[in-house]
Amino acid sequence: MERIVVGISGASGVQYGVRLLEVLKARDDIETHLVMTRSAEVILQHETDLTPETVHSLADRVYDCADVGAALASGSFLCRGMAIVPCSMKTLAMIALSLSDNLLVRAADVALKERRRLVLVPRETPLNLSHIRHMETVTQMGGVILPPMPSFYHRPATIRDIVDQTVGKVLDQLRIEHDLYRRWDPDQG
Repeated sequence: MERIVVGISGASGVQYGVRLLEVLKARDDIETHLVMTRSAEVILQHETDLTPETVHSLADRVYDCADVGAALASGSFLCRGMAIVPCSMKTLAMIALSLSDNLLVRAADVALKERRRLVLVPRETPLNLSHIRHMETVTQMGGVILPPMPSFYHRPATIRDIVDQTVGKVLDQLRIEHDLYRRWDPDQG
């Protein structure tokens, strides 16, 4: 069974992280490990009708973000990769600067140092120069910056279609097969 670490930080767009957990829960070959910040729980209440407990129930294992001694904080914890969906600018900056004072950032730092796949879905617009520089730094360190930018060739009809396309892109980066959206095919128009 493959392990995937899912982080949800305090940025608008918690629906992306929730949907990622829903998709992964439906698979019996993947074990999910969730770290959710306190800010993410606040945003969850503003943007959805879900409770933190409901989101926690989608993961196989849930960790307290303050528990920097958890298994995820060690390179000996083997996993396929990690996705932080959404990734706040604060979390991005902390990862770029290796300021590992919570489990979410420490797990991301471990993914980078162990050369495992780290996918960040940053949620902010417009970007200032500091945001861009932090994205550049994380990219140079081996991370993948994947902004939730919808494409329209698959003709999304609902918000769920748009969310699924971004979640599908995250899964692509983690090398996990899915059928969340129609891939580009110039012969199909």
